[in-house]
Amino acid sequence: MTVSQRILVMGVSGSGKSHIGRRLATRLGIDFIDGDDYHAPASIAKMARGIPLGDEDRREWLATLAGRFADYRRRDAGVVIGCSALKRRYRDILRRGDPELAILFLDGSREQLLQRLTTREGHFFKGEAMLDSQLADLEPPGADEALGLPIAESPEALVERFIRQMAP
Repeated sequence: MTVSQRILVMGVSGSGKSHIGRRLATRLGIDFIDGDDYHAPASIAKMARGIPLGDEDRREWLATLAGRFADYRRRDAGVVIGCSALKRRYRDILRRGDPELAILFLDGSREQLLQRLTTREGHFFKGEAMLDSQLADLEPPGADEALGLPIAESPEALVERFIRQMAP
């Protein structure tokens, strides 16, 4: 894997996108962007009230993140972006920014995810219903689209396994 690679770390809330994404970026010596930082204030407020986002809520957000991937691609620079990217069409939008986007899908059971969410502090994502909504929307990527790894593995193991399996 080259350091000019653009990488999407995806999964539902609680899967570890930000944590693993930061570790992966650090390990590769490239930038990390937390996709949550690009949500519109109205979307953050909606999620904080426990209301799931719909496709329309995500449209501008995904276009913005695709633009970030495109910017890094134009500069031939590497970046890791953590973003839920729940549906294939969302990932298709992100790939418009870089058709060669590498994707790491962090996969976990509802029980694992719920346990993580209940111990997390200071995040706008609230409630079991929100997790269930994301799990209902999730279209897990196939092997043709992403490398799926179980969140039960240690962060170090996930990062190393991704790098090893995605290296050219």
